[in-house]
Amino acid sequence: MSGGSHAPVLLHEAVDALQVRPDGIYVDATFGRGGHSRLILERLNRHGRLMALDRDAAAVAAGGEIGDERLQLVHRSFSHLREVLRAHGVGQVDGVLLDLGVSSPQLDDAARGFSFRVDAPLDMRMDTSRGITAAEWLAAADEREITEVIRDYGEERFAKQIAAAIVAQRPVRTTRELAHLVAQAVRTREPGQDPATRTFQALRIHVNQELAELKQVLPQCVQVLKPGGRLAVISFHSLEDRIVKRFLREQSQPPRALLRVPLRAAELPPSPLRLIGRAQHAGDAEVARNPRARSAVLRVAERTAAPSPEAAT
Repeated sequence: MSGGSHAPVLLHEAVDALQVRPDGIYVDATFGRGGHSRLILERLNRHGRLMALDRDAAAVAAGGEIGDERLQLVHRSFSHLREVLRAHGVGQVDGVLLDLGVSSPQLDDAARGFSFRVDAPLDMRMDTSRGITAAEWLAAADEREITEVIRDYGEERFAKQIAAAIVAQRPVRTTRELAHLVAQAVRTREPGQDPATRTFQALRIHVNQELAELKQVLPQCVQVLKPGGRLAVISFHSLEDRIVKRFLREQSQPPRALLRVPLRAAELPPSPLRLIGRAQHAGDAEVARNPRARSAVLRVAERTAAPSPEAAT
């Protein structure tokens, strides 16, 4: 089976971490071009089942070529995970995989506006059927809001200067216009990185509410996992990984308030997750084949029999 032009990162490491049971039920909550899904399907028998979600209609359309009755592919954001599972008669599952961030096909499709390397309308929406584009948001936001987004989501030290340049020159309608403004506003360049990289990342994260979506889905993953089920999360930048790392740590330890109470370890309530191994990174060979893998971090946890956290609202 071919995953098209998209090379899934940490493919075998992530699917191995799920410990796929041949007759189990699994969720690929970020289908992309189906690389991870295809490998999961290879490890399922005819009784196994795979639910897959993606907010990108192009990804869902591309997934139609798989033609496997064990796969149910749904056009929906993963923040609606529990709702989607209920709608398809699924209660609990044996594993959930999250492969975060933007996919190679989204970057390569100039019309999507994710990349500054080709001129295109400044869209950046992963789900083009809803929400406002990056250009529309830049046209309406004030300078303070733009500064905060570029600073907080892009970790860009020249956020204030970039925001001022955008406001002075708007409307900014295309990727090339935005990249040119950023290049003029950024005083120093990091070796090997285009000056627009951080700004484009920040706008993409904001337009798609990526960090908010991640915070919503993680508790749902714990709730839908059976005891012994696995959660595997691949992140690509520090903001995502920080959220994942903190959540997994909190859910694998007793509540902080109880840690200050003089209780023996046996008296502490069990935690809903158990951490599995250390964070994994792509090896040199994979990074050489796919430079995007350089920043990837895989974290894995296993569901215990303890009560799950409250649902995210």
